[in-house]
Amino acid sequence: MNGAGNNSVAHVVIGDEEQGQRLDNFLIRLCKGVPKSHIYRILRSGEVRVNSRRVEATYRLCPGDSVRIPPIRIAARPQNEMDEVAKQRVDLPIIYEDEAMLVVDKPEGIAVHGGSGVSFGVIEALRRQRPRAKFLELAHRLDRETSGILLVGKKRLALTALHDMFREHGAGADKRYLVLVKGRWMNNIQHVKLPLHKYLTESGERRVSVDVQGKASHTVFRLLARWPEASLLEAQLKTGRTHQIRVHLSHLGFPILGDEKYGDFALNKELKRHGLKRMALHAWRMSFHHPLTAAPMACLAPLPDSIAGYLAVLDGKGGREYTAPNYEEILAAS
Repeated sequence: MNGAGNNSVAHVVIGDEEQGQRLDNFLIRLCKGVPKSHIYRILRSGEVRVNSRRVEATYRLCPGDSVRIPPIRIAARPQNEMDEVAKQRVDLPIIYEDEAMLVVDKPEGIAVHGGSGVSFGVIEALRRQRPRAKFLELAHRLDRETSGILLVGKKRLALTALHDMFREHGAGADKRYLVLVKGRWMNNIQHVKLPLHKYLTESGERRVSVDVQGKASHTVFRLLARWPEASLLEAQLKTGRTHQIRVHLSHLGFPILGDEKYGDFALNKELKRHGLKRMALHAWRMSFHHPLTAAPMACLAPLPDSIAGYLAVLDGKGGREYTAPNYEEILAAS
């Protein structure tokens, strides 16, 4: 934005790409580095105006709207932080791309966006790689520790359609993960319907637990392979709650290998010595309809070497107890 973050008033004219976006969300994206509390304070005070009028934070922007933004002081990033951002400017693997959207194979260990102590994420990397792109916004999210398929909108209309699709949960998109868990999972197919409640720890960290007062959540697990000490499952999301797969599995006594929030911490230390240094959760497959053309789509993300390598370690010990008929097919396809 012209003049954002300096000592002068800025006037921004809304284009087609911003059509339908909420004013507060528009400002949060535009004013990087400004606390949300400050954004909402200047909205409440009337310092932000649209077409010279006071409007609510929930106002939906229209093409041609003129947004007045008061002077906002944005703290400069320390040089070492900027250097760290530059180091992380990786070329993200692109599975699919057209004029409306792109599908990224997100690596493990990279947040989807900056914030909450993380200065750099997937969306920032894409914007740096594509400085001429007018519009790049996340259609959904993955945990930082999770790898795999991530959808990004390149047009406001496409992004809105993708958001609507994900709000429909299982009816809009078929999202499937490969997950390696502790223990001997016995059921070939198991529907897990456990309500989930979000809360903050004393240190301010976000957590989720199974709670009767929580939101309805539904995951379908399918057994792909089993060893004496671990099992490989496919997890199909029917709802999209925060940490859903991780908490469902932990609650059932089958924590994800390498999960540092809900897992077996002593086991995780042992796993690192055997080569598994990450959480074994990967978004491997997503089927959905194109947000603009409605054409059916199916995207696959290969299973990372970090997880595939540990499957080889398990096989090397011998004693695989169960193999699903489609196990090899899924691993080859992923």
